Amino acid sequence: MATSTVENYLKHMLLLSEGGEELVSMGALAEALAVVPGTVTTMVKALADSGHVEHRPRQGVRLTPAGRRVALNVLRKHRLVECFLVNVLKMDWAAVDTEAEQLEHAISDEVLDRLDALLGHPETDPHGDPIPSRQGKLDSQVYATLATCVVEKPLRIIRITDQSAEFLLFVEQNGLLPGESVRVTERNLASGLVTAKKTAGRPLALSLAAAGKILIQPAR
Repeated sequence: MATSTVENYLKHMLLLSEGGEELVSMGALAEALAVVPGTVTTMVKALADSGHVEHRPRQGVRLTPAGRRVALNVLRKHRLVECFLVNVLKMDWAAVDTEAEQLEHAISDEVLDRLDALLGHPETDPHGDPIPSRQGKLDSQVYATLATCVVEKPLRIIRITDQSAEFLLFVEQNGLLPGESVRVTERNLASGLVTAKKTAGRPLALSLAAAGKILIQPAR
């Protein structure tokens, strides 16, 4: 069985590659894990020896099929645990990431399947992130954001990519939650502002950076 450290490395490689097979730079991996580059180099070499990753010196690292299976399983646990903490235990969605980081390494696959059934087999976690299936499939569809979408078209928010407590509080206070309807009424590149409006309420001004963290799709 993989250790929690190994699982963390593989999960972050999966996230940094956005679920694909792109090479992840050693610097990006070190930053994501908050460790020094030398530590990453040592671990990556060990993971390459165990067959979990392919390491290309001076280029980066990518998951092998074996490494990807482990990473998807850990990510599935993390996101299902977040659903349980928010939907069943009624915890704040801005506080569950830290708890899920701990619990994802302790849950067995049997408990995970029962948790999935209890929750009704959700496809996304409370932030809108896709949950890998039991078979290891992960939605990798590319979505527009409030910073790139068509203006004056009905939209539905599907995912919040910045899950810092501060940004999630901002999103919650302004009602920009996954599932909510919204439309962009103006995008001013010169000022770097996006104006969004929900069905009810006043228009809301967001920076382009903030708007780019809110993924949307056309309303149906």
